[in-house]
Amino acid sequence: MKKLAAEFIGTFALVFAGTGAIVIDGTTGGTVTHVGVALTFGLIVLAMIYTVGDISGAHLNPAVSLGFLAARVFPLRQAVPYIAVQCCGALAASGVLRLLFPRNEMLGTTNPAGSAIQSFVLELILTAILMFVILSVSTGAAEKGITAGIVVGAVIGLEAMFAGPICGASMNPARSLGPALMSGHFQYLWIYLLAPVIGACIGVLGCRCVRESGCCSGRGSHPTSGACALAPSMLKANQLGQA
Repeated sequence: MKKLAAEFIGTFALVFAGTGAIVIDGTTGGTVTHVGVALTFGLIVLAMIYTVGDISGAHLNPAVSLGFLAARVFPLRQAVPYIAVQCCGALAASGVLRLLFPRNEMLGTTNPAGSAIQSFVLELILTAILMFVILSVSTGAAEKGITAGIVVGAVIGLEAMFAGPICGASMNPARSLGPALMSGHFQYLWIYLLAPVIGACIGVLGCRCVRESGCCSGRGSHPTSGACALAPSMLKANQLGQA
């Protein structure tokens, strides 16, 4: 139950801060800026990794949970409730933003600036890169785990910065689902539900292509938590070892 609560709170914080930055940027005439929005997404993910990573793994993303499931480091019996509470956390965050900014029409809903296929391919590739990075920093050498939060947060901020103006750089079905449900804009929701899931599975395949055998399976990874749990847990282990 604590793991599910951590995923709910972490995803709530992600969507509230990230899409909240988009809403406030529009409300204040662009004071946050696109760069500020991208940094907000990266920084809130970094913060949540170090806050709840040692509790739930800080997936905060149904595509990541499904990616771990595909990599056989996360059981289906945990993946289903994880995805459910992630979606609930995103919906709750969008509901709060609706109450705070009732005149905002979109609430940070992700929509393509170009063609649907262009955004679909972008979202797929962006999520594949993200999943590849997450698996790499969580299953590589021990020293990588200490900086896992920084690496994952940086990748999200980077991808949001360069691809956000075209596709929205969601990489997260829950992040797109919450604003879409609360704002009533569903036309392009399929892109942001389907592409990240496919991309996450491709990221798993990419990891298996370049890393040693067993790195993306239960034999070489953390068996129950996610990629991001290693950062705080390894830091704690190092501290105990020095005491």
